[in-house]
Amino acid sequence: MAGKNWDRVPIDAQSIDAPLSSAAVFLVVTVANEQSAIAKICSTLGELDDLIKNVGFRDLSARLSCIVGIGSDLWDRLSSDKRPQELKPFAPIAGAVHAAPSTPGDLLFHIRSERADLCFELERILLDSLGNSVTVVDEVSGFRYFDARDLLGFVDGTANPTGYDLPAAAIVGDEDAGFAGGSYVVVQKYLHDLGAWAQTPTPLQEAIIGRTKIDNIEIDDDAAPRKSHKSLATIVDAGGIEHDILRDNMPFGRPGQREFGTYFIGYSRRLWVIEKMLQRMYVGDPPGAYDRLLDFSTPHTGTTFFAPTRPTLQALVQAAQAKPKVP
Repeated sequence: MAGKNWDRVPIDAQSIDAPLSSAAVFLVVTVANEQSAIAKICSTLGELDDLIKNVGFRDLSARLSCIVGIGSDLWDRLSSDKRPQELKPFAPIAGAVHAAPSTPGDLLFHIRSERADLCFELERILLDSLGNSVTVVDEVSGFRYFDARDLLGFVDGTANPTGYDLPAAAIVGDEDAGFAGGSYVVVQKYLHDLGAWAQTPTPLQEAIIGRTKIDNIEIDDDAAPRKSHKSLATIVDAGGIEHDILRDNMPFGRPGQREFGTYFIGYSRRLWVIEKMLQRMYVGDPPGAYDRLLDFSTPHTGTTFFAPTRPTLQALVQAAQAKPKVP
């Protein structure tokens, strides 16, 4: 990370540590079963870095970037060889009151920029290139809202790791040397009941979130009878070590359709960290004491991917292209 100058050159594909942005597109697709579809996506993924540069060079200060995540099923279709140690489909979670669904997804394109038009243009070109080889199952355009707040009015992403803490939290290391530099990615699209939230007194909102609303000060709720969202989403292992993830959540919405949401996207060095976080939210700690934020925010998707480094992605694509064609 040290020495990178995002204003001088376009951001390479698969740069997990690229700067957070003012606009984003979250695009999830499935890949058709035909061998020709695999050939098409391999061709597109092989050209991804050039596609980003072709669009991003129009305004380097807009810092266009794109990360591709590959789902478990597609990974098996691309490679019968090696796979990331923890990669598997998103496991649905059934709590006593709320549930997290598992939804389809072979490829995730996480497009970020300071300009929404560059996100739009890259998505358009990608989909044109992929053609009939894919089916879009989810497409969300996110935006940065005021001072990095979600539509519930609270600052989001405060606990994100920075500096040298970022790779320790979000980037696979020597524990899986063949996939070092990559990251596990979990996405969920949440829709909010803003009417019910607006009728909730601010002190109760703050107790649910675990932070003050105006000035974003963390609330100590260790002695409280019910843990906050902040506490349930904090993962500490048996040795007392806290494990962070990198969030790039973004608000989205269509007021005319009464649609208001948050797109959760978490990058993690270890998939189990996000899985445990979600288990604590939906099942509760202790069981039954679930995250009260779920009374106002409902997940409509849930998918897991692995975002390899650019060299690993290129090697995966080249190996898939070299496979003997099945008649």
